[in-house]
Amino acid sequence: MTFDFETGLSRRLFLRGTGGGLLLSSAFAAAGPAFAQGNGSGGGGGMPALPPDRPTGRPMPEMEKEMPEAPGKRLGYAIVGLGQFALNQIIPSFSESKSSKLVALVSGNRDKALQVADRYGVDQKNIYDYQSFDRIADNDEIDIVYIILPNALHAEYTVRAFKAGKHVLCEKPMAVTAEECETMIRAGREAGRKLMIAYRAQYEPYNLEAIRMSREGELGKIRLVTSDHGRILDPKVPADQWRMVKALAGGGSLYDIGIYSLQAARYITGEEPVEVSAHISSDASDPRFKEVEDLVAFQLRFPSGTLANLTSSYSTSSVKRFQVFGSKASLVLDPATEYERHQMKVKTEKEERRVQIPEGNQFAAEMDHLSNAVMENREPKTPGEEGLRDVRIMQAVYRAAQEGRPVSLDTTGATSR
Repeated sequence: MTFDFETGLSRRLFLRGTGGGLLLSSAFAAAGPAFAQGNGSGGGGGMPALPPDRPTGRPMPEMEKEMPEAPGKRLGYAIVGLGQFALNQIIPSFSESKSSKLVALVSGNRDKALQVADRYGVDQKNIYDYQSFDRIADNDEIDIVYIILPNALHAEYTVRAFKAGKHVLCEKPMAVTAEECETMIRAGREAGRKLMIAYRAQYEPYNLEAIRMSREGELGKIRLVTSDHGRILDPKVPADQWRMVKALAGGGSLYDIGIYSLQAARYITGEEPVEVSAHISSDASDPRFKEVEDLVAFQLRFPSGTLANLTSSYSTSSVKRFQVFGSKASLVLDPATEYERHQMKVKTEKEERRVQIPEGNQFAAEMDHLSNAVMENREPKTPGEEGLRDVRIMQAVYRAAQEGRPVSLDTTGATSR
């Protein structure tokens, strides 16, 4: 199988690893922008069309070529990886940010970076590639680095950003292994810089309202949380090509979208699970699942006795929902982790009502949260330790499925037996 990379690099090349004399980072630097998360460009070396100047799917006013300065101090961000997620969601969201601004770009495709820089008013001197990335240390305009790369590269670029003296916002999952997560946390502490994981749902208004209602007792005692996240994994999409390679993705549907189900159970209950059970099902004849898993069904048990039934899938039509069952009422948020158009309903014995609150730009909110945490010198709401817990729990999910038995967890998500 050959990737639809702009350089035509093959999958076999990337999997040679250190034993073959080629590091993932070296391959990544050569492959360039096709590795960025959510890259929807085709192969053959052509330039992909740039997205419109607004977050896809969200109503937004027309933007000027250079985004206007908001009142007050705004910290400068360098975006690492110019895939479709960065181009369609993150970069346009700076126009709604109050404490954050785009000042630098990191991409393996300079022509693409130049077009993006021109559109968004980024100085050409603030364009870097992956070989020159470490030179960000000399750029005082950059305060925070936002890493939007394949999972296997999160740890390396986080550590390099810390060595350059920058704070880090890192996409989920935090890293491929718990050991990598620990390395990232340690590097941040040694550098005296902040690390935040981009758990956007925890900055989205409907999810925040569901958390409030659940934790303040409006639903009564929470007995059960269910959450399902599924989509079709498409080998024709470059962003999905690297997600089929375990060396780059770390895992399949669980690492990509099952983490949303896991997050929902944790932030709705406000508890950490003490036990996990799991089953994994993949079609052995489907080449998409030669290295990574398709369907994952797992159950968490919490100290209070609350249970969570959670799923993720790469072979079902799109689903992004969670439901909370309490002694007084139940709540459903469907979709729960979309970029917009969330729908929430609360049902009691007597009535069912729809909850409507103003939508908000979750991307601008999470970036501003980290910017404000840096300026106020406080811990962000979703620090590296939050990402570490999720990776530990997901590794326990794999272990529980493999061993066919429940796996016990301690309060940090580590397996205790």
